Formats: sequence, structure tokens, C-alpha cells
Amino acid sequence: MRLRVVPTVSLLLGTCLVALLAYGVLAKSTSKSIDNGIGAGRPMLAPGFSLPPLKPPIPLAASDGVRKFTAAAEDGTVNLTELRGTPIVLNIWASWCDPCQKEAPTLRRGWASARNAGVLFLGLDIQDTPSDAQAFIEGFRLTYPSVRDKGRDVISRYGATGIPETYFISRPGTVVAHVPGVITAGQLARGVDAARRGVAVRL
Repeated sequence: MRLRVVPTVSLLLGTCLVALLAYGVLAKSTSKSIDNGIGAGRPMLAPGFSLPPLKPPIPLAASDGVRKFTAAAEDGTVNLTELRGTPIVLNIWASWCDPCQKEAPTLRRGWASARNAGVLFLGLDIQDTPSDAQAFIEGFRLTYPSVRDKGRDVISRYGATGIPETYFISRPGTVVAHVPGVITAGQLARGVDAARRGVAVRL
């Protein structure tokens, strides 16, 4: 009996060790420089990305920000630097994320009031299928654009550890505010104001 128990215990210990190592790698790969900079009142440069746009299942709302996005997407990818000069609300989401579903109506209403002020809402869909993502957009009637990342490399550079998370980016391309988890209407309004003014705030 003892000869059977020892290998089992060894296997369990080995599994735990692998899990701990994986957690450590994940923790180390997630940057905290953005939150640290915001906390110190120093806006940090938003990590760049070049990602394909999601094909919108419903028409995008007309705005200066959407026109800039559409022009940037003509070559099949959107580079964040192409959107410089426009304040951005970058929302990280996925169709399978229940909290993302909870905050979607808040984002829809916030976009309706902010788009005419020159602010662009931009979704960053991760670890999702295009069809599920498009069904989510259509179901919640989201008329702002989204890009798609098959993995989570981009959000790791932003310091995101889960979804949803929302980052507010100023005209020069610096992150001035960050909300992890489901965003409230008040946080969204204050974040939009911070992005427009280019001032780092803690929400």
C-alpha cells in the first residue's frame, strides 16, 4: 500500500509546484507601471498594439473618432498610434464574460453622450470567437468599434489581470485612469473627463 501512496503524493506535489510556477510567471508578466504612474499623478504611455478590427454587425455611430478608426482600419489592422489626437476609452471585454454583459448598457449610454465631444470608445475583445463577439455587440446594440486579440498579450502589457477592465487614454496617448471590474456611470464620466483633459486621476 505504501508503494502506491508515495507516487500519488509525489504526483500531487508536482502538480502543485507547476501551478505555483505558472502563477508566478503570470504575475511577473503583468505590468503594474500604469497603475503606479496614475497613483503618482504621472500619466504613462499606453502600450501600443496593432490588431484586426471586428466586423461591426450593426452600423457604427457617426463621430470624428469613428471616422479616424475607420480610416486606420482600411489596411486590415488598427494601430493605436493611428488614433493619437483622440481621447480614447479602451474597454477590455469578451462575450463569455458575465460582468462584461453587466456593464455593456453603461458603456452604450456613455458612448451616446461622449461621442459628440470627440471621445472614441474602443472595445478590445480577447480570447473570443468573432461570431460570439459580433453576437455580443449586436445583442447590446454597441455602436462603437472593437478590435480583437486572440490571446492576452496586449492586456498583460496594460497590467490587466481580468475582465472587464477600462483604460482612459489622452490625446497624446497616455493612460490617465483605469477601472478594473465593472465600471459605473460615475467612473465612466470622470474617466472621459480625465482623458479629455489629459490629467491622471484615480477612479
